[in-house]
Amino acid sequence: MPTIFSGLGPDTYKPHALHQPERMWPETNCYVDLWIETLHAFGSEPEAMLGFTLMQDFEGDQFTFFKVPLEDLEALYGIRSTELAIYDRVETHVAEQLRRGRLCLVEMDSFYMPDTHGVGYHGEHGKTTVAINRLDVAGRSIDYFHNAGFFRLEGDDFDGLFHMKDGPEELPFLPYTEFVKFPAQQPTPGHLRSEAERLAKQHFARRPTDNPVAAFAKLFPSQVEKVAERPFDFFHKYAFNTLRQLGANFELAASHLDWLRPDGSLVEAAGHARRISEVAKATQFQVARAVARRKFEPLATALDPAAEAWDALMRDLAGRLD
Repeated sequence: MPTIFSGLGPDTYKPHALHQPERMWPETNCYVDLWIETLHAFGSEPEAMLGFTLMQDFEGDQFTFFKVPLEDLEALYGIRSTELAIYDRVETHVAEQLRRGRLCLVEMDSFYMPDTHGVGYHGEHGKTTVAINRLDVAGRSIDYFHNAGFFRLEGDDFDGLFHMKDGPEELPFLPYTEFVKFPAQQPTPGHLRSEAERLAKQHFARRPTDNPVAAFAKLFPSQVEKVAERPFDFFHKYAFNTLRQLGANFELAASHLDWLRPDGSLVEAAGHARRISEVAKATQFQVARAVARRKFEPLATALDPAAEAWDALMRDLAGRLD
């Protein structure tokens, strides 16, 4: 059966260093995480793509769900990704693209994905994106990249994921899907660095005008008070779309800056980015305690160090990326 990256097995796969458990945020969001692992399997350096993290903003009720721009993937790696029109059964389209050597990124239901055990698996329906490396319809199994790793699902989960037991009167499942065309050869290290430098400058020029952490901090305590009125599981959704997106974004930004200038000229800027990440992580624990105890006063200043670090990061980069 067709496979994009041969020789990969869920039991032996080793995730990229950006997903090591000692990091503050070993997982970021499903889209960026699967691209990190896809580029890792492709044999290239995912750190090069992370300049877009400098653009993250506070959107009024959440932080930007940061995603690598598709044009950046093409400029850096020669990888072309675009939407795949789904008009027939999902597995039929995926199988065709696999035969053509193309990876498919498919929006799936985490309810049927065993790697989400303890979060969504057989407990809650939720959308997430996976990259399918191998599909065996007859054997009812797939191997796929998701979050920080590489996994296999099969049997009844396969049937559920692909709606194999839907009745004839039910509307077909048509998820959003992208397909990826890989270049004939990998980019050279020199090309990666020159393009990453160009893109970092471009994304820095598009940074928020006003401090997004400070903007979030003004609304943050009142948001948490409302979260406390909801069932406790709602806290996880709120934290994922606010503090986790903020913290994970800037931990990746720090890794990008370290990679971009191995001479150490951006080491202070990387330190400011990590400070934002650290504060977001600590604040997430504070929010859990505040919700449990209904005491919200300490949250008023919890994000001040992160807001100061954002200003310092942008000042530092202004003298080095402009």
